[in-house]
Amino acid sequence: MNTFTQIIAKALNLNERNVENTLEMLNEGCTIPFIARYRKERTGGLDEVQIGNISEWNNRLCEMSKRKETICKTIEEQDKMTDELKARIDNCWNATELEDIYLPYKPKRRTRAQVAREQGLEPLANIIMPQRESDPQSAAHRFVNGDSITTVEQALQGAKDIIAENISENEQTRQRLRNMFQREATISSKVVKAKMDEEGASKFRDYFDFSEPLRRCSGNRLLAMRRGESEGFLRVKISVDDEEAIYRIKRQFVRGYGECSKLVEEAVEDSYKRLLSPSIETEMATASKQKADEEAIDVFAENLRQLLLAAPLGQKRVMGVDPGIRTGCKVVCLDAQGNLLFHDVVYPFQPKGTRMQAMIKFRDIAEKYEIDAIAVGNGTASRETSDILKEAHYYKEGIGVYVVSEDGASIYSASKIARDEFPNEDVTVRGAVSIGRRLMDPLAELVKIDPKSIGVGQYQHDVDQSKLKKSLDMTVESCVNLVGVNLNTASQHLLTYVSGLGPALAKNIVEYRRDNGAFSSRAQLKKVPRLGDNAFQQCAGFLRIPDAKNPLDNSAVHPESYHIVEQMAKDCGCTVAELIKDKPKQKEIDLKKYVTKEIGMPTLTDIMKELEKPGRDPRAEIEEFEFAADVKEIEDLVVGMELPGIVTNITKFGVFVDIGVHQDGLVHISQLADHYVSDPNKIVHLQQHVKVRVTDVDLQRHRISLSMRKKK
Repeated sequence: MNTFTQIIAKALNLNERNVENTLEMLNEGCTIPFIARYRKERTGGLDEVQIGNISEWNNRLCEMSKRKETICKTIEEQDKMTDELKARIDNCWNATELEDIYLPYKPKRRTRAQVAREQGLEPLANIIMPQRESDPQSAAHRFVNGDSITTVEQALQGAKDIIAENISENEQTRQRLRNMFQREATISSKVVKAKMDEEGASKFRDYFDFSEPLRRCSGNRLLAMRRGESEGFLRVKISVDDEEAIYRIKRQFVRGYGECSKLVEEAVEDSYKRLLSPSIETEMATASKQKADEEAIDVFAENLRQLLLAAPLGQKRVMGVDPGIRTGCKVVCLDAQGNLLFHDVVYPFQPKGTRMQAMIKFRDIAEKYEIDAIAVGNGTASRETSDILKEAHYYKEGIGVYVVSEDGASIYSASKIARDEFPNEDVTVRGAVSIGRRLMDPLAELVKIDPKSIGVGQYQHDVDQSKLKKSLDMTVESCVNLVGVNLNTASQHLLTYVSGLGPALAKNIVEYRRDNGAFSSRAQLKKVPRLGDNAFQQCAGFLRIPDAKNPLDNSAVHPESYHIVEQMAKDCGCTVAELIKDKPKQKEIDLKKYVTKEIGMPTLTDIMKELEKPGRDPRAEIEEFEFAADVKEIEDLVVGMELPGIVTNITKFGVFVDIGVHQDGLVHISQLADHYVSDPNKIVHLQQHVKVRVTDVDLQRHRISLSMRKKK
């Protein structure tokens, strides 16, 4: 077992052998979805989250290893490396501790202590620090040279500067102060008075004079304060009791009450105020921001996962409607594969049209293009347009009207992906197409949009952008591979997220499909240019071919396991297709007969689940929804009303719910249930249909407070 394996296994409380095997596969280029789905025997059944954590820890340790090399090289260049110091660096795997070890040797800008050392005052500092010298004035007199040091006071000040810097670089001191900040620090914010009356300041009013213990400060409050600070409206400070902190440091360094002790006391105070306190405050600010970022990114990723895995309508002919009042409703009709058949503009509102005219036109379009369902964007005039669409009498029963989130549709419509798909259509048509396709398959359509534009996160522009992108990309990849992708209909962009593929191979697959027609088997993938054995191994199990000759090509059974199913079918005296249809025969199979050195029970169990329902979609079935008919504007709300709503966003402090009044209401985490709730995701999920009660309406600030608790 190497050091990384042992560190990661201990940190994540995992079996070392499983961690080592996982690292080997990651280093071989295996993707996280592939390892989690098809290598359960080697990982001991680790899931995607655990494998992702192993990968993250490994990357972090690799970075730390590189940092150690830089540190050792720097210290060696100063000719200050010792065997003991080298051993300490080699054995240290804590980033903060490593930087503390390095601090005394770290190249610095020209500090006051550095100037004093250049003036030859380090010996004087070494005389004063032990506090045994009874007359430091006389000792200092020896360093007055009439050149750079002209007075005893100047010599003593230089010595104190050196002592102050040495104290600030003392590992024990830094760790004690760090612990004090972690336990006792307060974060506070004050308004910048010169800007408090500016228009943008009002959104930070809650933090004009705010203070609370740092360890209790939630991520969303911290990010709100930091945003106020970055926009120039707030001043934010993290602090502890300065007198207590200085007292604790004095206890470490001050011995006795002589003249030297007084000088060391002064150096301690200077070290704390000028060097230690600002340094540790910066550390705490960085650490707390990182923690808040991680919390916000986790919430965003979970919301994105729920949105991507939202219930699909499936392959139906859909009318997509992007509502508008003055400019009218942009209407598109799509076939069952999402291809654009027709587009037009319908005007349901004055002065260009009437409700009745619009209703007739919607009905005629639906009949002409044999529409099965209607998707309406949830933007301006969504409610009014939905009501008109629901009242129309269509050519057949059962044409549902579904309200679809249009967050990011405008981003998509102006993107290169949309221009490539619809080079001859304008942005309004592309936006309406996106709305229609989101109803058919949210995952396939939403992957085309930058996740940050989908509107399910908080403070997404305030968090570490590289970490956010990495997390969201992993979430999209995970969802795509969980659901599986139709090899013959998937867009190039959707294929990009399939395990083992990427932009280049996705493009090659689409071009091969265009030139050679639909794929008839997974094995045909090997004919795609540059798609080698390794890429085939990684991607094949996640690609589906619904009408393939081999029914396993439309399942999550990996081609490397086809021989097992074929042997099962042979032992049962039937074909693979017959075995898939014959549930009683499946139940008679003794899996133990098929266990080998490479194939264990986890893989065999997964195979049987697939045979039971090949290519099953893990997503739920879509449901229609209706808002309360008599509530359409925020002014219609009355405290105590119980209303149907749709969950649109989930945060750490509560959930936002659309109740059909053009303004989402907030169900605070304390109002989600009659019991204590630590995580809103345990109570609700995105797009869930819920029943809420109005508890407060602030018309001036356009804020609606809601509750899901039982009425007492």
